[in-house]
Amino acid sequence: MGAKTEFPGTALVTGASSGFGRLTALALARQGWTVYAGVRNPDAAAPFWEERGQDPSDPASSRIRMVKLDVTDEEEIIETIETIEREAGGLDALVNNAGYAAGGFVEELPLSAWRAQFETNVFGAVAVTRQALPLLRRSGRGRIVLVGSISGRIGFPGLAPYCASKHALEGLGESLRLELAEFGISVSLVEPGAYRTPIWGKGIEALSPPSADSPYARLYSRLQPMMRKSAAGGGDPERVAETVVRAITDKRPKMRYLPGRGEKTLLWSKAMLPWSWVERAALKAIGVRSRRNGS
Repeated sequence: MGAKTEFPGTALVTGASSGFGRLTALALARQGWTVYAGVRNPDAAAPFWEERGQDPSDPASSRIRMVKLDVTDEEEIIETIETIEREAGGLDALVNNAGYAAGGFVEELPLSAWRAQFETNVFGAVAVTRQALPLLRRSGRGRIVLVGSISGRIGFPGLAPYCASKHALEGLGESLRLELAEFGISVSLVEPGAYRTPIWGKGIEALSPPSADSPYARLYSRLQPMMRKSAAGGGDPERVAETVVRAITDKRPKMRYLPGRGEKTLLWSKAMLPWSWVERAALKAIGVRSRRNGS
């Protein structure tokens, strides 16, 4: 683990309505950071943030500013960055957290669902980063954290759009880290597995049942209860927020951070074991027998 450095400055956290984004915004504010909490739907998020702002016993109460920010809306992105520059004078850290999980099977999902998934999870992160970079470069100590997923390192059936978008963030993060090194800007990926956040409940609901005659009906019947169990039994999302803060405050931020032992074990298995073994175990878990020759 890298040594910590203390430089509470100004941070922008996207997708701060709930889950990892909300917890990260609170954690940073409690460490002394001025935090701009970007939310797509202020009406839904306002009660939570207004309650925090009215609590004088909460050290974060005066340090969080909620801003309307849909990462697919370029005008809102520009307005948010201009607001931060005008009010705070600069930006020291960006947490690209906004995203959602689209469920479905590749053959049956319309291309519009794929495009919407990438528009938020990938192009949204690119759009916000592009606008924020001049301020981060001016900071001289800028930090960018991409909240990826274990799904960016290994694919899962029924979640192909989400997995593909998180794989794309992996490439984006590696490229950005190299491009920005000479400006003193660090780029890190945080790769959580399943945690108790609303994203998985929404993803499960999005995984609408295939028709009775769909070739994927049997697979769906096996996957949905597994996904529900995984979502309900996921880890404490506070651990992910703590990991994001660590990526921002480490003196020498790493390229990748894994919040828990589960993620480390899964990636170790993929790296060390033959893929055929990993695939066989995955198919067994979902009750599927491969009909491919040699399987």
